Formats: sequence, C-alpha cells, structure tokens
Amino acid sequence: MIPTVGYSATLASHVPVMLSTILGPSIAGMVGFASTIGFFATLGPVVAARAATHILWGVAAAFAIKKGMSYPKALFVVALPLHAIPEGLVVVPFGIPLEGAFINIIGTAIHHTADSIISIIVLRAAQPLIRSLKLTNTAKT
Repeated sequence: MIPTVGYSATLASHVPVMLSTILGPSIAGMVGFASTIGFFATLGPVVAARAATHILWGVAAAFAIKKGMSYPKALFVVALPLHAIPEGLVVVPFGIPLEGAFINIIGTAIHHTADSIISIIVLRAAQPLIRSLKLTNTAKT
C-alpha cells in the first residue's frame, strides 16, 4: 500500500472478476460491482473508485470472450488497458497528483498481469469441472 498516491494491491484480488468473465458480461458486471462495494467498506472511497473500473474491464473482457476471443487474449489485450489506465486516472479527483496516477497505472498493470496468470492457471485446472457441469460461454484457454 502506498497511501500518498492512493495505491494498494492484494495478490489475487482480481481473480474473481477475471474468472467471472467466462460466464458473461452481466455476471462480470455484478462481480465487479460487488468488489467495488467490498473495497468501499474495507478500504474507503479511493480504492472503491479504483475497484469500480473492474466493472468496465470485466464486462468488456466478457463481451470479447463471448465473441470468440480466447480468455488469455481477452485479459491482456482488452482488459489490461481498460483496467490500468482508468484505475490510475480515477485517483486524480481525490487530490492525487499525476505522478501518483502514473504509479497507479504501472502498479495496476503489473498487478493485473500477475492476477491474469493466476486466473489462467485456475481456469485451466477447472476446465474438466466446467465441462462436466456444461457451463455455457466457457472460454478458450
């Protein structure tokens, strides 16, 4: 946590939103919204504003997957820029200087990459279960 620039990171905190993208845009949006509420309750408005961007990139990645994009590609090509840039910029109205916004953008990109790798591993491990449950909209990994 770097309080002076509004940055915090918890390894694997994005994994639920990332995994929800395989179930479709509405589920991804709901999970992103739930994470926003959770972060607001535990870490306050700045982190909650950053978490609200999870709705945007989660829904966008879910639409990309629904249209046939692979899960990893959706996470890295679609979700990563829609996660890192808005999450960095959303701290500025809270009085964080542009240097702090840049730290948030870079930190979020690194954090997103680590959590993407975790979620890809989890999804690949869960594929037999997903197939047996015959879940729709499952992603290509």
